[in-house]
Amino acid sequence: MVSSAVEKDYPVLIDIWESAVKATHDFLSDEDFEFYKSHIPIYFEHVSLYIYRNEKNEIKGFLGISDDSIEMLFVDNESRGTGIGRLLLDNAINKLNARKVDVNEQNTQALKFYYHFGFKEVGRDEYDGEGKGYPILHLEKS
Repeated sequence: MVSSAVEKDYPVLIDIWESAVKATHDFLSDEDFEFYKSHIPIYFEHVSLYIYRNEKNEIKGFLGISDDSIEMLFVDNESRGTGIGRLLLDNAINKLNARKVDVNEQNTQALKFYYHFGFKEVGRDEYDGEGKGYPILHLEKS
């Protein structure tokens, strides 16, 4: 079930973010990992946040949208491959009209995920939004 997140969900969302990033972002330095982790609550304030709860009412994934862009989509590492990411992405595209997403170039798992669902590369930046040397690919779904 997908629903809107509330601030009391943030600690669980940060745990999910950490679980997912540790599994998929092995290119991040420890220092940068801690930097981004400390900024997650700030990032949450700039998106509309949606959560996925399983049948036990546990939050297992989340989605952040701004305008027509997916700003974040993370699934708890233990729940990856169970369809939660697909469900959140489907919600983003079909209910929230999101058509864009930026992905770290080194995050090959995320790139494969978005390419599988019809996203195409439309641009590239050498640095991420924080000015760090992690190239970003801009993807869009037509």
